[in-house]
Amino acid sequence: MSPCTRVAVIMAGGSGERFWPLSRAQRPKQLLRLAGGEETLLQQAVSRVAPLVSPERVFVATSRILAEAIRAGDARVPAANVLAEPAKRNTTGCLAWAAANLIARHGDPAAVSMAVLTADHLIGPPDAFRACIANALAAAEAHDALVTIGIAPAHPETGYGYIEAEDEAVAVAGLPAGAVRAVRSFREKPDRATAEGYVASGRHYWNSGMFFWRVATFLAELDHAAPAVAAVVRGMAEALRAGDEAAAERLFGTLEDRSIDYVLMEKARRVLLVPATFGWDDVGSWDALARVHAPDAAGNVRDGAAVLADARDCIVVNATGGRTAVGLVGVEGLVVVVTDDAVLVVPKDRVQDVKRIVTALREQGAPQV
Repeated sequence: MSPCTRVAVIMAGGSGERFWPLSRAQRPKQLLRLAGGEETLLQQAVSRVAPLVSPERVFVATSRILAEAIRAGDARVPAANVLAEPAKRNTTGCLAWAAANLIARHGDPAAVSMAVLTADHLIGPPDAFRACIANALAAAEAHDALVTIGIAPAHPETGYGYIEAEDEAVAVAGLPAGAVRAVRSFREKPDRATAEGYVASGRHYWNSGMFFWRVATFLAELDHAAPAVAAVVRGMAEALRAGDEAAAERLFGTLEDRSIDYVLMEKARRVLLVPATFGWDDVGSWDALARVHAPDAAGNVRDGAAVLADARDCIVVNATGGRTAVGLVGVEGLVVVVTDDAVLVVPKDRVQDVKRIVTALREQGAPQV
């Protein structure tokens, strides 16, 4: 089989509502410096893959509302490579739009391999990550398969999807034994007891949300699992190639708002898995900062100026640049986030509920979302 042009598509359309009030509609978490240092999460994602896929072949898939902010925020890819989806259609819409654009630009879908990566995870070390990507692309090209990266579960997490792998390894020329395994099934977010069984089995991995395939294989599997979606991808590619973006957008509007896991991955005929050899954190909510920043002797994590007296196991973010003084006294297990126009106080074990605040503020027409 002839060599492929390898491209990377970084999904960066999420709203990051659980990181309110720092994350906003036009500046969600992928555009924030949540991991410390000078790079946003999106910039880190581009930097990680750059030695393997040059910036000219890296695409950022995002929403219309975020496209200009991403271009203006130094995404480190050409402006034309920021792909603005016409509407919200979950990861199926994201990847259908990206595939259509790649076909329109490159022509033969069999000649392009696509690495689908995330913009809002912490990953390291970069060289181990790139080695896994290279293995996944090699497996996708050698076996005409859909490939994903699985994360060995560190604990029985109930908020993640799981992937069950077959016991036997899949041989891929040039790759070490055991680098690739066949996928038996995808599993929904389990209850605690089921998650404990998954962790004990040694066959289950957290679903990283990263995928690898030839564009032609993606289309062929869509023909099998969701032929209507495959037809939309081909129709959009044809319209984009002809310069008729309005027609492509009309076709996009016919897609359902569903995850690619449900539409394709759970029904695909050949799915392979590459076990991750790198560190991974989905940085899904404020409690993740305790895993990113070193705590003090009392277990507190601070980002920005704050005074703590008799406080333990708290996360405090002062994003006002010193314009507001922040103090905590005699409290334990709180997350406190202060910006110029909003304050959040929530127990660490309730950070998933921050989305409820965002929903309520949006319904009230508040400008702070």
